This record gives sequence, structure tokens and C-alpha cells, in this order.
Amino acid sequence: MNVLKHHIPTVLIALIGVLGIGLVLWAWHLPPFDGGEIRTSNAYVRGSVTTISAQAAGEVTEVPMQDFATVKRGDVLVRLDDRSAREALAQATAQLDAAQSALKANTQAIRSAQATLAARQATAQAAQAALDTSRASWTRLHKLQDKGVVTTSNVEEADLALRQAEAALTQAQSNVDVARESVVSAKVQTETLNAQIASAQAAVALAGIDLDRRVIRAPVDGRLGQIGVRPGQYVSAGTALVSLVPPQVWVIANVKETELADLHPGQPVTFTVDARHDRAFAGHIAEFSPATASEFSVLGNSTATGNFTKIAQRLPVRIEIDPDQPGAGDLAPGMSVVLYAPRTAS
Repeated sequence: MNVLKHHIPTVLIALIGVLGIGLVLWAWHLPPFDGGEIRTSNAYVRGSVTTISAQAAGEVTEVPMQDFATVKRGDVLVRLDDRSAREALAQATAQLDAAQSALKANTQAIRSAQATLAARQATAQAAQAALDTSRASWTRLHKLQDKGVVTTSNVEEADLALRQAEAALTQAQSNVDVARESVVSAKVQTETLNAQIASAQAAVALAGIDLDRRVIRAPVDGRLGQIGVRPGQYVSAGTALVSLVPPQVWVIANVKETELADLHPGQPVTFTVDARHDRAFAGHIAEFSPATASEFSVLGNSTATGNFTKIAQRLPVRIEIDPDQPGAGDLAPGMSVVLYAPRTAS
């Protein structure tokens, strides 16, 4: 009896130790209390957080939105001073109008040159007909002179008329060549003016783009973060103005590599959200990362030298949240979650 009483404290201490170990295993969901599921608290809600920046330099004239406001695609977030951009657009538009007017004038010049060419070609044809007549008269008079029918003066007049007709034809043909070159030059000028119009149109388009950039709009539906600018502030191109968070969110869970064999795409999972008093949500596995998280680190995970201690790596797993769940719309990127997945061997 005395021996039994002597070992009672030892037995109590051992029982307390076993209960303590069992409590730790139960609290951390470790075997034999894992419940046949994979559990990880290394998981977070993720989303496409977009930083919206200015694409032009200027003074902020209006910020119509408030911090954390819900916006629709196309809503105005920030306006910049656009006076210089409007003047640049007006100047580019005026240059385009001038180039188009010059093209119209050149088109009329081509028509005029073509009409002049046609007229001079007609004159050349008349000169050719006159030459043919003079040449026929000259031939006839020379034959009559041989017969002694006409006087020498008549023949000399025929010779003069023939030379004049030849000179008139030469001049008419030269005028035709000049008129033809004028038509060619006018058509070449058309190509130059078309190039000027294309350049002016590009200048108008660029000025319009620069003017549009003076109004910063929401690219997609979502909610704003804290707005980083106020009216009167000068910003340059690339200055961050506000962050936009679209409503689409998902969960990234970093799962130990030793547990990946029990997971597969499409597998249903559940997760609780710390910020919602551990409220449970349903989802399913969508994709596995092509490499462990350590492979994406800036510093390489080299183990080729020195001592080596094996550490279980974690692979990011994308969890899609099932639709139409109450409270799912309140989930925000960055929230901590705890993932539970049944062990289903692939």
C-alpha cells in the first residue's frame, strides 16, 4: 500500500503529460486528431489590386471620388488641367484642315492642268493640219513652177508658209510637253499632300489621346483604396493616384509538398476567415503553382554547398470561391484564412 501511494504522483504527472500532448495534437489537428483532412493556416484571400497612375503631367483639378468608394467602369476618378491639351488638339485640327484644303486646291490644279494639256494638244493637232496644208501647197506650186505656170514669188511665199507652219507645229508640241509635265507635277504634289494629311491626322489622334489622358477613369468595376492626390497637386506621368480592387477574389493556400498527393483540381474544400469570426465558406481547387514558393524568391534556394537541413517546401494552390454564398462579397484581398481539404488520394 505504501508503494502504491509512493507512485501516485508519478502516475498523475504522466497522465497530465499525456493529456497535454493530446491537447496540443488536437489543437493543431495532428494525427490522430487530423480528422482525415489537410489543414493549413498559411492561406490568404487574394485579388487583382490595380494601381492606377497618371499617364500625363498636370495639375489635379478635380477628385470626384472618396476613399473606398464603389465605382463602375468608366467613372471619373481624377481630372487634370486640360487647357494646354485642348489647345494642342485645336492646333493639330487646324493643320489637318489646312492640309485637306491644300489637297482640294491641288485636285483643282490637276483638272486645270489636264484641261490646258487637252487645249494644247488640240492646238498641236491644228498646227499639224496647217503644216500638212502648207506642205501640199508647197509641193503643188513647185510642180507648177517646173511647168512655168507660177511665178517665183508665189513659190517663195509657199516656202515661207511651209517654214512658218513647221515652226508653229514645233512650238505647239513643246507647249504640249510643258502641259504634260504640269499634270505630272500636280499629281506628284497630290502624294506629298496625302502624306501631309496622314501626318496631320496622326497629330490629331495623338493630341486627342493626350487630352483623354487628362481624365483618369476606372478601367473596371470595383472599389477604391485610399486616394493619394488632392485638387491643386501637380502630378507627373507615372504618379500613383489610387488603387482599384475588382470584386473578383480567390484564395491562395500554401500547402506542404508532403500533402499535395491528396489534392487534385476540382476537389471541394472549405475555409474559414479570421476577419469574419471564423465563418466557413466553400470553394474548390482550381490550379497548382508550377513551382514552390521558394523558387520564385529573389534569392535562389541553392543547397549545393555547406550543411543541409531538409525543410518541407510549400506549393501555392489557387482556390476558387463557390458563387452565391452569403457574406462572400465581404471578402477582401489580404484577409487571413484557414483551409480545410479532405484527403482524397489521386
